[in-house]
Amino acid sequence: MKSLLKTSALFTLLFLTISCNAQSERPNILLILCDDLGYGDVGFNGSADIITPQMDELAKNGIIFTSAYNAHSFCGPSRASLMTGRYSQQIGTPFNLHSNSSKIDEDNMGIPLEETFMSKVLQDAGYYTNVIGKWHLGASPKFHPNNRGYDNFYGFLGGGHNYFPEIYRKTYLKQLNAGNKNIRDYILPLEHNNKEVKETEYITDALSREAVNNIKIAKEKNEPFFMYLSYNAPHVPLEAKEDDMQVFNDIKDKDRRTYAGMVYAVDRGIGNIVKALKETGQFENTLIVFFSDNGGNMDHGASNYPLKGSKGDAWEGGYRTPMFFHWPNKLKGGQQFNHPVSALDLYPTFINIAKTKVPKNKKLSGKNIIPHLIAGTEPHKDEMLYLMRYRHGHVDVGARKGDWKITRVGNEPWRLTNITNDKGEKKNSGGKYPERLKSMTEEAHNWTKTFVKPLWYYSAKDEELWEAGRMPQYNETFEVSKLIQSASKH
Repeated sequence: MKSLLKTSALFTLLFLTISCNAQSERPNILLILCDDLGYGDVGFNGSADIITPQMDELAKNGIIFTSAYNAHSFCGPSRASLMTGRYSQQIGTPFNLHSNSSKIDEDNMGIPLEETFMSKVLQDAGYYTNVIGKWHLGASPKFHPNNRGYDNFYGFLGGGHNYFPEIYRKTYLKQLNAGNKNIRDYILPLEHNNKEVKETEYITDALSREAVNNIKIAKEKNEPFFMYLSYNAPHVPLEAKEDDMQVFNDIKDKDRRTYAGMVYAVDRGIGNIVKALKETGQFENTLIVFFSDNGGNMDHGASNYPLKGSKGDAWEGGYRTPMFFHWPNKLKGGQQFNHPVSALDLYPTFINIAKTKVPKNKKLSGKNIIPHLIAGTEPHKDEMLYLMRYRHGHVDVGARKGDWKITRVGNEPWRLTNITNDKGEKKNSGGKYPERLKSMTEEAHNWTKTFVKPLWYYSAKDEELWEAGRMPQYNETFEVSKLIQSASKH
């Protein structure tokens, strides 16, 4: 009997040891997202006037992606796809949420609860989960970050925020005291887990500070962490610290100089975060992913060079962004990955490296890309990466497969571009390769059959057009009979 008990105890000890080792081997995941950062506005992507030394160091020692795409070309739908792993059109969220959405329709204004966020899967797998910064995925209680898989939330629920507390707080208090019940969410107080906080630092610095604090907390907890650091910079309003702007005195355009200062503040914060990871011994086993939620807003200081287009577009500049992975324990640094990847790939990639499983019946549109990064193979070989944006009365579409991309903007003809050789989308090869254009367009049209009706609309005009059957007009958008003729003329 004693022998059996002794053997059982040894097996128990061995099991616990193996379990602890597996737990300790799982990497931390730090997802750093900028807001409206241009493709050409970081050093590692060739910026000539904005310096980003901290990002560049990580990128140099990691993997730089030259063809990283978002699933949408503006904030809300892009972030919805990031957290759910699905195209926004497939879950009813292709439009931005309204400002102060918690006061409009509590039952509707948020990402559907049946869509399990990546954060919830990681939380259930034993990760300490944090979201810091911009949310924009639902402001009423049931859509709150703390109810979507995040142990800790510090930031703001809306689609943006002013940057200097000493300025925006005065306006907020003035409106509050005047009895204004519809105060713009850009000036509302920040919150920490449902409790209002009186922030005193420039917002970008405050978010970096909170990231550092929670890296230290994770170390004390002795748990792997997942952190979604969601900066609102360099999204408007263009507001930068004087010290940061002075770094760019050679930039004469005021908007561009302010924008540069905002990007520099993010870079400075990343430097502090890396320092904290190293001090706590977590740097080597932390996957750091950096990218933007969509392309840069060229009307407000950004540059997407050498890409065509701006935030909101189906052109490359609307949704192709800077990106790098840095993970010393697993990924060899000093690499450039040229195959197209999608933000949709992050959900299955994170779940895989966390050694857990996707919930039963959860649909995903991306795939785990780690094996492809190691082998240098194409993750989406013979598959399309899509972009669709609804505008009043028409639909903009971009879809890439391998070296080729089809694009339609407004009522202009379809275009076919070898996007590897023509990043600026200057040449239309549809007339030369009509069958390729036709087959890619038909494939994109079939994709729309997976869509559901939007849960909300950005404007009353959008809703009116949709209800009248004048949106989305997929048949007209993808009409094949006029496709080749139109392409051959341009």
